[in-house]
Amino acid sequence: MAESFIPPYNVADLGGDVRREAPAAARNVAAIGDVLADWLPKRGLVLEIASGTGEHALAFARRFPDLDWQPSDPDPLALASIAAWRADAPTNMLEPLEIDAASPDWPFTKAHAILCINMVHISPWASALGLLDGAARLGAPLILYGPWLVDGEEAAASNLAFDADLKARNPQWGLRLVSDFTQEAAKRGLKLRDSRAMPANNHMLLLD
Repeated sequence: MAESFIPPYNVADLGGDVRREAPAAARNVAAIGDVLADWLPKRGLVLEIASGTGEHALAFARRFPDLDWQPSDPDPLALASIAAWRADAPTNMLEPLEIDAASPDWPFTKAHAILCINMVHISPWASALGLLDGAARLGAPLILYGPWLVDGEEAAASNLAFDADLKARNPQWGLRLVSDFTQEAAKRGLKLRDSRAMPANNHMLLLD
């Protein structure tokens, strides 16, 4: 029997609250945070694109109190969830903003880092290119987390099945090749500075 996949962004309501939870966030937040501790600046503003439920933003605002954490998302329901989680956050978690990664109209002229978790494979390629455009405009390092296909590495069977499942749902979705992404980054003056293999066949990338 073929494996049954949960939605790529599994969201569960918390009772009647507008807060949402993504079970994967609880599983990966510590591992992501450990890498961010190496890659983020000590102070400044981190712009998070596609913040989703807001759980990562809350956790990282708590973990990195000397950084201002700016969550964002294009989805009104996600923005409501982020705002609700913010009620439990320290003051360095800022009010969420509506930002579409693919749009050139980000309401920012400067950030000290940009973070995007689990978006590139469940959005059109134009959104991935928009991340690169935004990082180039803002002159900020771009940090990504998610499932990637890496040249020269055998892809995990679960990742290949996930990729096929995503493409069956939406032909514009799917796991991206790191080399395709870095080639586009180079056109914008960005280079892959570091990468880390992460649990559950994910990777983190640092470009600037």
